[in-house]
Amino acid sequence: MKRREFIKDLALGSLLFKFQPDLFAQGQKFPDLAWIKGESPAQITKEAISSLGGIQRFVSKGDVVIVKPNIGWDRTPKQAACTNPQVVKTLVELSLGAGAKEVKVIDNPCNPAQRTYARSGIAAAAKEAGGKVLFPNPHKLKKMSLNGKWLKEWEVYTDFVEADKIINVPIAKTHSLSRLTMGMKNWLGALGGNRNQLHQKLDQVMIDLAAFFKPCLTVMDGYRILIRNGPQGGRLSDVELFKTVVAGVDYVAVDAAGATFFDIQPQDLPYLQIAHQMGVGEINLEKLKIEKRTV
Repeated sequence: MKRREFIKDLALGSLLFKFQPDLFAQGQKFPDLAWIKGESPAQITKEAISSLGGIQRFVSKGDVVIVKPNIGWDRTPKQAACTNPQVVKTLVELSLGAGAKEVKVIDNPCNPAQRTYARSGIAAAAKEAGGKVLFPNPHKLKKMSLNGKWLKEWEVYTDFVEADKIINVPIAKTHSLSRLTMGMKNWLGALGGNRNQLHQKLDQVMIDLAAFFKPCLTVMDGYRILIRNGPQGGRLSDVELFKTVVAGVDYVAVDAAGATFFDIQPQDLPYLQIAHQMGVGEINLEKLKIEKRTV
């Protein structure tokens, strides 16, 4: 069954919260997380995907794929407020190389999209790779039942629910409300409406949204991380050159790994603790098989 058919069948909506996709062939052993460090954002992204078994395990021939970066702010790549454009470009190239019919790149920024898409370098990088860059279109918003424990319905861009596969590509940075913004927080960029209202129960909302969108893969951009004044930063002194990518299927585990970039224990982030207690994903990194290396 195609992902779009699965999500559109609202009779199966309750499964969205419980179902963890098993994309792996029986009997094959792959790491839970690929944790790769190196000088080139493109190279460490390629190595991370290769460590997980290759992009073909996540993207099939004919798939319509969405690559969902954080393009939220009118900032340059060196300011580390948006996903590194070379990480995005690499994932678009890999997906098309696996036979994807189309790869779309989209976000709903906090600053005007025309500026954030251009200044972040993501629009140019995605187009160069052969991706289709989409600006958020209010005509494509639809109020949908999210079947969440806390968030029952919201306006969602239909591009996300019509895609066969979604690859979530957040950047790791600090945040004034949730302490950190990484993969699960990145889903607010798939929504319309007055998103500020969601900040009242942000930890719980992140859990519901991640369960609804159900990425096939999360690739955490930690090449440059924003260690102060997140989520938009602005000063180069707020940025640390960390030169790391972490990728995996368990999006909770990817965020747990990202927390350690900032010397924060995953158990100290309420949304990760709640998600783990609910059985959504693993935050105890010592229980995971992690392939960690430098290239």
